[in-house]
Amino acid sequence: MNSQAKLINGTKIAQAIRQELKAKVARLADKPGLAIILVGNDAGSHTYVNLKEKAAEEAGIHFEKDYYPATVSQDIILKKIAELNSRKDIHGILVQFPLPKGFDENKIVAAIDPVKDVDGFHPDNVRLLLDKKPRLIPGLALGIMRLIVSTGINLSGRQAAILAKSEVFANPLKQLLEQKGVRAVFVTPSSTDFIERLTQADVVVVAIGQPRFLKDNMIKEGVVVVDVGYNRVNDKAVGDVDFESVSQKAGWITPVPGGVGPMTVAMLLSNVLLAYDLQKES
Repeated sequence: MNSQAKLINGTKIAQAIRQELKAKVARLADKPGLAIILVGNDAGSHTYVNLKEKAAEEAGIHFEKDYYPATVSQDIILKKIAELNSRKDIHGILVQFPLPKGFDENKIVAAIDPVKDVDGFHPDNVRLLLDKKPRLIPGLALGIMRLIVSTGINLSGRQAAILAKSEVFANPLKQLLEQKGVRAVFVTPSSTDFIERLTQADVVVVAIGQPRFLKDNMIKEGVVVVDVGYNRVNDKAVGDVDFESVSQKAGWITPVPGGVGPMTVAMLLSNVLLAYDLQKES
């Protein structure tokens, strides 16, 4: 198919970042350490953790995985986090979401030492980002920004629309866009004016978990479209963007797979190295 849009190759950009990180780790006196806590049997979570493990080991980062059945008590998970907080050889801690029913995800995140919170969701890290003094920023938001910046377009004075279900996802990205001079708005599929907002935007980010939701009539010509969605349809991976139609109208577009996913893993590793540096300085 002749696509008008240029593909934003997340796999290629992520690989370059990972090679750079590997070279940095090789020069360190000791290895940065990443610990991931995995609870339950969510297939997607197990896949993501395996990808993170492989990427960490490839970069020379020490990796530990603590797996618990879905029946584990929250207290045991909190005790494990406290133990990892106290360890000098573990610089990054990540609890893989979603957690099974009955867990208080906010309490779990708040229990992680903020300088080891490589997912960037701890309330202290969120506040620092809002105060424009970022410490550890969510890897997903960082990855999306790297993809947008890679297009080379001048972002200052542009408009962006983040179509998502969660403000927790949208807010860090909104902050990063605004720091580049972009006027960014968060809209949901239930917002009455969401199509109007989308058609005004120069950058559109979609993360709603609905296959092929964004159509070409929802965007203007030449926009940058970032598809965060990952859905299985007839055993095929598809995004939240109707790639066939949107790629005929957009200027730039991320594929699924091979767009946002590899970048999220690369930026997680980048956060582990940043957390290592922060802890060495303190």
